[in-house]
This record gives sequence, structure tokens and C-alpha cells, in this order.
Amino acid sequence: MRVKKASVVARAILVMFAVTLFVCSASAATERVLHSFNTTGTGGEVPFSSLIFDTAGNLYGTTQIGGENNEGTVFELMPRTGGGWTEKVLHRFLSNGQDGQVPYGNLIFDSAGDLYGTTTAGGAYGYGTVYELLPTAGGTWTEKILHSFNPVPAGKDGYTPYGGLIFDAAGNLYGTTISGGANFHDGTVFELIHIAGGGWAEKILHSFNENGTDGFVPFAGLIFDTNGNLYGTTVQGGSGSGGDAAIGTVFELKPNAGGGWTEKILHSFIVNGTDGYTPDAGVIFDTHGNLYGTTFSGGSDNNGTVFELTPGAGGVWTETVLHNFQNNGTDGWAPYASLVFDAGNLYGTTTHGSANGVGAVFELTPVAGGTWTESLPCIFSSNGTEGEGPWASLILDTAGNLYSTTEDGGAYGGGTVFELKP
Repeated sequence: MRVKKASVVARAILVMFAVTLFVCSASAATERVLHSFNTTGTGGEVPFSSLIFDTAGNLYGTTQIGGENNEGTVFELMPRTGGGWTEKVLHRFLSNGQDGQVPYGNLIFDSAGDLYGTTTAGGAYGYGTVYELLPTAGGTWTEKILHSFNPVPAGKDGYTPYGGLIFDAAGNLYGTTISGGANFHDGTVFELIHIAGGGWAEKILHSFNENGTDGFVPFAGLIFDTNGNLYGTTVQGGSGSGGDAAIGTVFELKPNAGGGWTEKILHSFIVNGTDGYTPDAGVIFDTHGNLYGTTFSGGSDNNGTVFELTPGAGGVWTETVLHNFQNNGTDGWAPYASLVFDAGNLYGTTTHGSANGVGAVFELTPVAGGTWTESLPCIFSSNGTEGEGPWASLILDTAGNLYSTTEDGGAYGGGTVFELKP
């Protein structure tokens, strides 16, 4: 990780910049670099999280490092009349022992327009936070720490949240931590309950267990189904099969009628030369209740997979590997981020691979017979101005354009925000 420190400046800055156009080498798709993060100055750099839109079409995200204290930022990109985008840094995280530091997870909005997110470090105990940013009448944003994760006493709280947050219908927040919990270092699923009159109370819904059957170390965030059940992934753990080790799981948490939650492992990823393993990303649903996700490793070429889990009779879920990534100079490989659907096609990013070795955007299209065909709408180039290494998920606007971030490259080497037009 690059480290640099600078003096604290309380004001936000507006950075004006031109949009750079590239024609992706795999097709006629056009990539626009909307913003290049600068490795010098007080702006952020190295964005790992994906983006979100507000109702006005502005984009919001986080950078892992940067800012006056090199602890990361929250930023907004606003489209300008006549073209181009303007960046505004909404918050620079401080190394003051109270503020969060190093945000990896995605942001979410509440109905009032406040932003919520997590940091992997910082806070009152140094092990991460859940924070809220509230817009003020003067155009600035005020941060509020909702929870500081505490590893002491051991076995009580989780700590180090890498994934983002989700809301339930009552306005409570849910997320994961990669460490802590009842088993000390295996991670948790937590809920923050909004208390009437202000304040938040944390509740641990599940502590993962390195016991040979449960998963552990959940990097990604969660999703709900229509019945209020939670779904997520772990990068370690699970049950092996036939002497093959398991590395990672997809799990479900069901709320019990009398309180508490019951976990069910839907799939354990097996290191057997065909299944993927190490699912860093979360899962998504299709309209039929099937789950889709990616694995960073495994598959026929050990370069990662795209998989589908289909529910069946008796509560059994069946996995189908939809695509095996190949390190052959034409395919991307090592997908870290989750997927997104348009009307029926799946889109995602790979952190490595393709002709230039620095990642790609891929599309999977269903064809007759139940198979899927892969294409690469965009291959990133290490040309010093285009982004490199897309680690984040894609999002779609209403016109079908794709948006995401790269953690490296761009005009200044600190990563980019890009748009991909079909």
C-alpha cells in the first residue's frame, strides 16, 4: 500500500477535468474515463469499491487511501452541462483515533439522502467503523460514527468490515466482518438496530466457525430475498468432499420465529479441478430465485469462474459453472467483484488477464441449451492514461451504460472512474 501523509485541510475541493475517450480493443464499445485519481495532493486514490447513483445522476464512491492523512475518502462525481464531470471530496478520513480509516466497502443511501459505509480500520478501537455522512444546507457533509468495532473482550464483537451495508424495511443496517465474533477470528454477520430517539445498537446474528463445515472470513456484503433471509459468501471454510479441500461457501441466514438466526450452507466450493473456489464477491439473484456469483480462483484453468446456484426440492441447491476463465491472452481472469444483470445478460470485471494483462469487462449471454457465451466488451490497456485493474462491481444506468472503477492507471496512476457505452 502506498503511504503518504499531509496536513489536514477541512475544506472540500472541486476538481475540474476533461473526459478521455477510448475504444475498447475487443469490440466497438467506447470507454470514457470520467475521472483520474491523482497520487499527489489531497484527493483520494486507489478506489476498490463500486459506485452508486443518486436520483440526479451523480456518482458516489470511496477511495482506499488518499486525502490529507492518506486514510481514504468519500467522493462525488457530478456531470457538467456541456460534458465532463466534476469531482467533489465529501469526506477525508482522519488518523485521529476516532474517525474510520481505509474504506473498502460500497456506499448506500437512505431515504433522506444520507450516505452509509464501513471502514476497515480506525474508529475508537482501531478495527473499523460503520459511518453515516449527512448533507448540510451549505453543501458540505457531516460524518457520524454509528459503531466502532471492538476486539476486546475477545469473542464478543466482530471487527474489520470489508463489505458494504444493506438496509431492511425497518431501517436497520446489516453487514459482515472478516474477523472477530464468538470464535475470535472467523468473522461475523452483524445488525445495527436504529434506536428510537437516536443511536444504534449492534447485534451479532452469526459468528462463523472454522470447524470443517461452516465457512469463515466473509469479505463481501449481504443481500436479502423477498422473505427476509440473508445470503452471502465466505472466502474460507466449508465441507470438503472425497478428500478434496473446501475453500469458501455460499450461506443463507434465516430469522427464527422466536428470535435468532439459523445458518445453512448452500454450497461449499471444492478444490477438485472443476469447481471454483475463494468467492471474494457476494451473490445476486435473478427473477427466478437463482443465485449467481464469481470465484477468484479454481475452475478448469484455476483462473476463476462464474457460477449459478439453483434451488431444488428439499432445500438442496445445485451449482452450475457457467464460465471458466482462462489465462490464454484473450480471456480475463481472477474476477474479484460481484455481477450485474441487464435484461438477461451477466456483466462483471476481471482484475487480470486479457491481451494486455491488466483486466477486462466481460459479458455472459445465455444461449439455447442452457449454456452461456462470453464476450469482452472492454479490454483495459496499460497505456498510462486508461485505467488498470478493475476490482469493483459494475453498475448500469437507465440507458444501459456501465460504470465502475479501476484501482490503478489513469492519467496520474491513482486509478479511475470509467463509463462503458455499448
